[in-house]
Amino acid sequence: MTDAPQARRGAAAPAAGAGRTGAGVAGAQERAWSPLTPGHPVGPPPGFAGPDPALSWGAGAAVRPVVSFGEPEAFSERPGHRVAPRTAVAAACLVLGLGLIGGAATGSWLTGGGGDATAGDHFATAGALWHSVPVDQLFPPTVQGPGAGPGGADRTWTRIAVAPDGGCAHAFDPLLQKVLAPVGCRRLLRATYTDATQSYVTTVGLLFTEADPAAMSALAHRFRTERLDRRADLMPRPYAAEGTAAAGFGDRQRASWTISVLTDAPVVVYAVSGWADGRAADAPQPAADAVADGATTPPAQAGLGNEAQGLADRIERRLRQNLGTATEKPS
Repeated sequence: MTDAPQARRGAAAPAAGAGRTGAGVAGAQERAWSPLTPGHPVGPPPGFAGPDPALSWGAGAAVRPVVSFGEPEAFSERPGHRVAPRTAVAAACLVLGLGLIGGAATGSWLTGGGGDATAGDHFATAGALWHSVPVDQLFPPTVQGPGAGPGGADRTWTRIAVAPDGGCAHAFDPLLQKVLAPVGCRRLLRATYTDATQSYVTTVGLLFTEADPAAMSALAHRFRTERLDRRADLMPRPYAAEGTAAAGFGDRQRASWTISVLTDAPVVVYAVSGWADGRAADAPQPAADAVADGATTPPAQAGLGNEAQGLADRIERRLRQNLGTATEKPS
């Protein structure tokens, strides 16, 4: 009785094309019977012992036979668990990102340096640019402003006067002087430009403060939340030079202005513009409002907001370019 199951199991997976032994033939006859076979007798033939429990799908892996169902060649590879392309890419990016972060952290640890130290050096270097960079690099003789004019028109500004570097006395309205007092005044650099037609004049300034990053951030936050850059009683003053188109550029001629408090450098960048013919501006308008769509005030219609904003933006870019050059130089 014990030999019958062994015979059936031995014949379960014969090699393809192999000859059958007597036991194999007997096993094949037993398996050939099926209730679906035409003309089959009722009930299994004598000696049919039923399916071997060892061959069921619930049997353990140790006794489960390897069965081939003769699939076509095109489907010869049994489909397994495939990873979607997006999943694979995301996983690769995750691994790469973790490696870069880990490498950066390790490098910082090994060198004893950190982001705070680098930012501190950058900030300190910016504070020293007023005496380490030539005036022509901070205030170029000619400044190009592609698309800086009303409606995207190009602008070209020509420098007509440079003020001697010095303190901040009389450079700002009294109330603005008070607002800027917490950051101090290390040095003030100013230059006055005119447009290609000499119809407008604009004074642009770089106030180098004595403040640390926290103080500059606090001042920038106050300007932003209290909208101090929009108040007409907080305007910078122009620099007028005799014998130039800006000779009559005084406080009453101020038509538009902008003030930007930097947080990555101890610098306040500003610009104030007006007409070159000395006419007074009855209602000065901040540049941010004068350049807005639909603005119809005289400063907006004349493009004086664009003059102040466009020139201030480009002088700030020059400052950052010089800062980048200074930080790249070997110590």
